[in-house]
Amino acid sequence: MSHDHSHDHHDHGHRPERPVAANPGMDSGSQALTEALRGSFVIVKFVMLVLLAVFIFSGFFSVGPQEKAIVLRFGKPVGDGDKMLLSAGLHWAWPYPIDEVERVPITEIQRVRSTVGWYATTDAMEAAGNEPPAGPSLNPAIDGYVLTADGNIVHSRATLRYRIADPIQYVFGFMGGSNAVQNALNNALLHAAARFTADEILTRDIAGYNDAITRRFEQLAVAQKLGVVVEQCAVESKAPRQLKMIFDAVITAGQNRSKVLNEARSYENQTLTRAESGATNIVNLAETERKARLDALGADVERFRALRPNFERNPELYRQQELVKVMGRTLTNVNDRIYLPDRADGKSRELRLQLNREPLKPKSEAAQ
Repeated sequence: MSHDHSHDHHDHGHRPERPVAANPGMDSGSQALTEALRGSFVIVKFVMLVLLAVFIFSGFFSVGPQEKAIVLRFGKPVGDGDKMLLSAGLHWAWPYPIDEVERVPITEIQRVRSTVGWYATTDAMEAAGNEPPAGPSLNPAIDGYVLTADGNIVHSRATLRYRIADPIQYVFGFMGGSNAVQNALNNALLHAAARFTADEILTRDIAGYNDAITRRFEQLAVAQKLGVVVEQCAVESKAPRQLKMIFDAVITAGQNRSKVLNEARSYENQTLTRAESGATNIVNLAETERKARLDALGADVERFRALRPNFERNPELYRQQELVKVMGRTLTNVNDRIYLPDRADGKSRELRLQLNREPLKPKSEAAQ
């Protein structure tokens, strides 16, 4: 049995191989077609693998350092909370239409302009410095305006520059974040204009009007949770073109009024300065005179204190000495001086002087 098994094994090992037909009943043309189809399937499989690889590798994307990315899978964000936000670097997601990448610039300054309050024009005309011709009146269909606190109308528009502070709220909180920001800006413009007069908006309080618009927008941004931070708000205002001459005349009158007021204030300041300077000089002179008089009185007091002992020792002699001194000063320029002191008994002395009369003039011979 073992010998026969070895023999059978030996015969099997040396049996010549013959091609086996796919189908004994198939002709050569059918076999060639079958072989071609088999090769085509191999190529199709290879192409499909390549396409699959390309499809998978196309899901890689990069996020820049100044932006965040959110992956939407069939329209819904992937992840919860802050995990939705993909930071800078290389990431992968299923290619479209399975996943869609929404990029949000977080440091880039966004810009939006109000759509109310300005007349119809184009960017090309503004860049060239041209304005459309003013008709006889405003056209409500194309000309916008704002109503002021004093019942006038002016053209006004605001340009807002902002940053996105909350990307998730900005992207998913509204159908369009920029549209929501623009609507809030329009509201702020109309709200602020109704609290300022036309003169204040155009000339007198431009900065206050600008600040009022900014504050109103910030309030709306918080209340509506827009998820943005204001960087700058610039406002431009003009009088209606149909009334330009009238507004220019009012502005000129206001400027003249300001000029006259400034001149009056300047004159007031100069007059007050001179008056204050004169008052200061008078006070200083009075203070100097007061000090001099006090010093003189002090010196007299000291002199009287020094003379008091002499007076107390002999009052009569002291009076006579002082009287001589006074009379000497008084009669300094007198040629003849006669001084009669009082008598010892207190009675007054009598002095009689015989003065020659003026000599008579001789009579003329004619008179005789």
